[in-house]
Amino acid sequence: MKYSVMVEYALHSLVYLIDVPPNESIGIKDLSEFQGLSETYLSKVLGKLSKEGIVSSVSGVKGGYRLNKKPQDISFWDVVRAVEGEDPIFQCKNIKANFAYQKTNEQCESCTGQSNCTINSVMLEAEEQMRNYLRSKTIAWLEEELQRTLPGKQLEEAKNFFKKGNK
Repeated sequence: MKYSVMVEYALHSLVYLIDVPPNESIGIKDLSEFQGLSETYLSKVLGKLSKEGIVSSVSGVKGGYRLNKKPQDISFWDVVRAVEGEDPIFQCKNIKANFAYQKTNEQCESCTGQSNCTINSVMLEAEEQMRNYLRSKTIAWLEEELQRTLPGKQLEEAKNFFKKGNK
């Protein structure tokens, strides 16, 4: 199981957008330069977040992106769902029905929809526990953790990079 690197870039971008004043935005050029990736790639990431209402885009010369929700209202799960979609990680292939039960012309009750496949149930329950954990972590929490764990100079340099518009 893997989440794409888009999830990481999305989370980083959201942290950078926290301090943007209400009527301002950060340009895609600055966001992509700071993270060391192409504007095109980051535009795809932010486009997915915009589609889900997590960020909004501002057009024009001073355009860019800003948060569309409060940081405490954006969970890690919201970001994962926006970037990766909602499909379950585990996809039951109904293997029981492919071999043993075919030979006896019987159908497995748990694979016909009469009850849940035990393997599928366990996997989906595990995924739901992970989703609940990701729902409990927000962008506001992430910012607090970064402030607590990163050297102050590093945080200040990042904030100054965006305040000055990278000039």
